[in-house]
Amino acid sequence: MALVPYGIRGSDTGWVPSTPNPPPEPRPDLVEAALPFLPAGSDIRQAFIGQTAPSFFYFVITYLTGFMSRNKYRCVVVTRDEITVLESTGWSGGAKPQEVVGRMPRHTRLGPVTGRWAEVDLLGERHWVHKRFHDQIAAADREGGF
Repeated sequence: MALVPYGIRGSDTGWVPSTPNPPPEPRPDLVEAALPFLPAGSDIRQAFIGQTAPSFFYFVITYLTGFMSRNKYRCVVVTRDEITVLESTGWSGGAKPQEVVGRMPRHTRLGPVTGRWAEVDLLGERHWVHKRFHDQIAAADREGGF
């Protein structure tokens, strides 16, 4: 198969249109863990983990010293209808939601995000999100019309 602009030529299928930047898939473990907290039939489009901290300096100090138990871990899932923020356990690194903290309208802008740890405001709290989840935030903003 040879990659060509705006399409892929298959050996027996001819030209197949491709999406220049297909939306990233959310982590399956986050989707599975979050589904029980959402309305039946919800389709999770994006999911990411963040930690609360009042400032980046505080976040870095707690991260480096191992006193991260003072930070709250959140799993955030985006569906077609809303953004749901879930409280998670610290020992799971945010991957095991325990309860719903709140919901936000779907058309809430989450980014832009840059750097290794990006600041994202969720429900009036600062959250720090690692760059491995930045593609999820960017995709959520694109789907939200931003």
